Amino acid sequence: MEPHSDLRLALLNPWQRDFPLVREPFTHIATTVGLSTDAVLAGYAQLQNEGALGRIGGVFAGNAGGAALLAAMAVPPERLDAVAAVVSSHPGVNHNYQREHHYNLWFVMTGQDDAAVRAAMRSLEDATGLTALQLRMQRAYRIDLGFDLRERTAPAPMAAAPEAMPVAEADRPLAALLEDGLPLVPRPFDAWAQALGRTGESVLQTLQQWLDQGTVRRIGAIVRHHELGFDANAMTVFNIPDAEVDACGEALARVTGVTLAYRRERTGGWPYNLYCMVHGRDRTAVRDVIARVLDHCDLAQYPHEVLFSCRRFKQTGPRRFRALPETTMPEELDAVAG
Repeated sequence: MEPHSDLRLALLNPWQRDFPLVREPFTHIATTVGLSTDAVLAGYAQLQNEGALGRIGGVFAGNAGGAALLAAMAVPPERLDAVAAVVSSHPGVNHNYQREHHYNLWFVMTGQDDAAVRAAMRSLEDATGLTALQLRMQRAYRIDLGFDLRERTAPAPMAAAPEAMPVAEADRPLAALLEDGLPLVPRPFDAWAQALGRTGESVLQTLQQWLDQGTVRRIGAIVRHHELGFDANAMTVFNIPDAEVDACGEALARVTGVTLAYRRERTGGWPYNLYCMVHGRDRTAVRDVIARVLDHCDLAQYPHEVLFSCRRFKQTGPRRFRALPETTMPEELDAVAG
């Protein structure tokens, strides 16, 4: 199947959600797209090597287990590269971006529990000599970083995220594998089953149960949006009265083009509690969605700011279900903290 853009569409577009939970999923995909199983496996490997595909795995609901928080630092411009390198070196950090704001370094810290995340944040604050805003999520209204590769912004709206059942302690090893992503072999779920001492059918049953109860929001191709041309994004933050924030967040989740919508804790010096992420192929497309959000959801009346991303330092999958190694900070730590 040529050209290469057709291969991307065939292997990525339909399979970002509803990935086949069968013993031979790549054979199922091969039959659907008119390729051999070997060609499908080779295609996914090629897309991973290019960086367009992060993994084939799951997106867990925020309260499914583990812990995570959004953090931000106001870094002096002359120190930004050095501080960003220290932040990115922590294995619990899975996203690290520069944004156009006084708080110019934004990252997500993940860990097995809240105590691990708090300890990790203390280590970064000590390492950099900077205090971070720590913005814990209180409710997710929309989690959808799937992309229609034929469009300029995100796909049509999805239903608001339900409250999820957490991952059972006995199933955390499987959750860690789902975070890492499927091995590119003909029977990947059997490979997981063998590693876990389970049967392939029990693995598939657990994955389907997680989807049914909202523990996992989707299983499929997790694409890297920058590499696929969606390299403009903005985070819009709102200060909404507490009594009204859920209604506003649920309205946000229904707007086409919105990829993420969350309620987060306020903190000292940061009054905002509602967050809306929009990704697009260019800033004009992103601004168009934000204008639609302000209009359709009647949000222009509330204090808000738009923070465009201007530089990506790190983007990897989260690590909420696996113990992380101890982080060794760079030897030039004194210069970074100075």
